[in-house]
Amino acid sequence: MQVILLEKIGKLGSLGDLANVKSGYARNFLIPQGKAKPATKANMAEFETIKADLQAKEATAVKDAQTKAEAMSGVVCTIKANAGDEGKLFGSIGTADIVESLAASGHEIEKRDLNMPEAIRFVGEYEVSVTLYTDIIVTIKVIVEALEEES
Repeated sequence: MQVILLEKIGKLGSLGDLANVKSGYARNFLIPQGKAKPATKANMAEFETIKADLQAKEATAVKDAQTKAEAMSGVVCTIKANAGDEGKLFGSIGTADIVESLAASGHEIEKRDLNMPEAIRFVGEYEVSVTLYTDIIVTIKVIVEALEEES
């Protein structure tokens, strides 16, 4: 199925491109999310009229993501968790914990934008990437420390 992209999408293309996608992907995800329209003559004519508005929206989204990326560059997120003697955590640190810690330090991100290959299960330093926009990715440092026991 051929669709007109209404925004930049990872491996498909950028705003205004015609992309060939499977019909299920178009019907179930791209079209309901407002990311694409079927490539009919009427939709192509309509797209030409709203193209400037869409380009302006995308430009502001990119600008916002770039300012957020500049603010987040070099961010160190420290999380304290219960751990055993060898540094193994009782439980794990997931995306929700990191998002909460970043929110406490003033950086609001979505949980889905955090790219972690797997949950953190040991004390130490980790590199985690945050996708702020399609091409704008920031790497943050996550430091996991053991909680000090009170006596």
